Amino acid sequence: MLKVLFLCTGNSCRSQMAEGWAKALKSAEVEAYSAGVEPKGLHPLAVKVMAEAGVDISEQRSKHVRTLKDIPFDYVVTVCDNARESCPLFPLKTKIIHAGFEDPAAAKGSEDEVLSVFRRVRDEMRDFVQGLPQKLNPGSST
Repeated sequence: MLKVLFLCTGNSCRSQMAEGWAKALKSAEVEAYSAGVEPKGLHPLAVKVMAEAGVDISEQRSKHVRTLKDIPFDYVVTVCDNARESCPLFPLKTKIIHAGFEDPAAAKGSEDEVLSVFRRVRDEMRDFVQGLPQKLNPGSST
């Protein structure tokens, strides 16, 4: 089973949704974790839109990547540019993959407009996770 860490800045939305999707869709192939380089707490709208899709992430917690330093990850997937730029060092065997997604927490507008961004990013995350583990090896044909 592959150990995969989804890493973003705040560990509030994108990485949490990716972890939730991986646990819901790929638990036979992927042991999923999420963390942030500057954790900010789980965003309530991330919980809401994931619940709409049938995935409960309400028990997940925002955590700093340092708290997972003893886990031998096979892959670290940075889901935002800031995490990619400030990604801590991992052992050489750990492959770091970047898959950037818009930050729904930065969305502006009415509640409906903001929820629309959260839903779109949620669905983009689902599509990415659905392609695991193949999407972790972009050059492979498997």
